[in-house]
Amino acid sequence: MSKWGVIELGGTKALVGHGSSLGDLDAYERVDTSQPEATVSAIVGHLRDHRVQALGVASFGPLDLDVGSPTYGHITGTPKPGWSWFDLVGALESAIGVQVALDTDVNAAAMGEAKWGSAADASLVSYVTIGTGVGGGLVSDGYSLRGRSHSEFGHVVVRRLDDDEFPGACPFHGDCLEGMIAGPAVEGRFGVASSQMGRGNSEEAVRLIASYLAQGLRSLVYSVAPEKIVVGGGVSKLPGFYQKLYEALEEELAGYPEAPDREMASFVVAPGLGDRSGLAGALLLAEQSDQ
Repeated sequence: MSKWGVIELGGTKALVGHGSSLGDLDAYERVDTSQPEATVSAIVGHLRDHRVQALGVASFGPLDLDVGSPTYGHITGTPKPGWSWFDLVGALESAIGVQVALDTDVNAAAMGEAKWGSAADASLVSYVTIGTGVGGGLVSDGYSLRGRSHSEFGHVVVRRLDDDEFPGACPFHGDCLEGMIAGPAVEGRFGVASSQMGRGNSEEAVRLIASYLAQGLRSLVYSVAPEKIVVGGGVSKLPGFYQKLYEALEEELAGYPEAPDREMASFVVAPGLGDRSGLAGALLLAEQSDQ
């Protein structure tokens, strides 16, 4: 029997798997994220023939993660059409009949990377993703950190570069970090998705993205002091991204605090689990809920 079901629900696609170990997650299925009911139905279709004891879900947000709230388990006020205030946990528990453990996709990815990936040697880990949106998760000793709500790292303030006149793509704040570097911002600037860029466009995109992201990471370094930052997402796959980010972050930190033992390339790293980071975290969520 497959012990746990796992779902990573993103803004454009959902990944669905099942099993008892990380190796089982190689055989995951993909579902397009359309309207909520249709998406849940397709996800359930992949799990229906597998008897699972619990279900771990890593989802895009914002989410209500307060178990005492009447809207616990709902996706709250999202700009994704049709998904605002959808009862994700309720729909899945009703369809599958097992307990659902929910967290953000970035918190789950941080959990996966801290357990099996690029941050397995650290106890306080941040995972930052740049894709359809910008998100940040934080994990301490294997458990995600939350307060009143989950982190909304993508909406921190950044200072506009002198040569940048792009107004920003965030529907709430315009030129916050997400509004300046997420996928819609890249496409708004260059008229093409990051995955389809030519060399000329990608070099300019990397310069802008690295400059703004380094500002966000500076705030993260000074406010949280993570031992390791994992940076992933589709936009991070642009050629030369990590080297440019290292240079920009070194400039932002300006030598403070002094950290002679910190090599930037080992402090800010790519996901070791590739596209499975969120699924791996979902597996840990299911395991924790089943104890």
